[in-house]
Amino acid sequence: MIRMSKEMTAFTMDIFSLKGKVAIITGANQGLGMGYAYALAAAGADLFIPHLTDDVSEVKQLVEGLGRKVVFLRGDLRDKKHIQEIVDKCLEEYGRIDILVNNAGMNKFCDFLDFQDEDYENVIAVNLNAVYFLSHKVAKVMVRQRSGKIINIGSALSFTADKKCPPYVISKHGVIGITRTLANELGQYNIQANAIAPGFFQTDVNKDISSDKAFYDKITGRIPLGRWGSVYDLMGAVVFLASSASDYINGWTLGIDGGFSTTL
Repeated sequence: MIRMSKEMTAFTMDIFSLKGKVAIITGANQGLGMGYAYALAAAGADLFIPHLTDDVSEVKQLVEGLGRKVVFLRGDLRDKKHIQEIVDKCLEEYGRIDILVNNAGMNKFCDFLDFQDEDYENVIAVNLNAVYFLSHKVAKVMVRQRSGKIINIGSALSFTADKKCPPYVISKHGVIGITRTLANELGQYNIQANAIAPGFFQTDVNKDISSDKAFYDKITGRIPLGRWGSVYDLMGAVVFLASSASDYINGWTLGIDGGFSTTL
């Protein structure tokens, strides 16, 4: 009982702190990724953000406003040379990599029978292959450090399917498989790999489907909390999975969907 008491009384809220940590977050200059970036910076981490689109001004202002450092690298995650460059540049800037958030993703809507091979390959390359290849390279750094957190971004569609987006569904199912594989392979090195599976969120990316009242009402009716998610709903979870508070959680997917996946 004395040993147990000592373990319990050692607990403080500092267990959620990311001070001194360095996080790579792909595609964090927009959308939900920007929320992940702000949350990790607010918890004390410095950031390295690989991005494809031009504008990084908003996330730069947000992160630097918290007193944290952020470095950007533009490129295409479909290019393996760029993936190596991400790791090399991050180490050049910071000397370490403690957290990897594989956030970048894309989608393409089309009827299955009309889906073009090129569109399928592009979605798989970004949503699935890049997650594997970047994790593989970052893991080698984390193994040397004997610590690290890999957080992959799945989806409510990691567990079910929807029409008109076959490569997205396939890729997000695959992300869960990659997460479990990383957990199994890397746990021995004190590296934890977990995933977040967001449900339906009101973002710029989803503005077309959320503006369709019939679809919006249909989805809302399946969410026990009665609303779509906001970026704020994800921010605590990413800090938790990036911090020491989750050191014994490995290979799991945290559904953040208001209960969507519990309903028929």
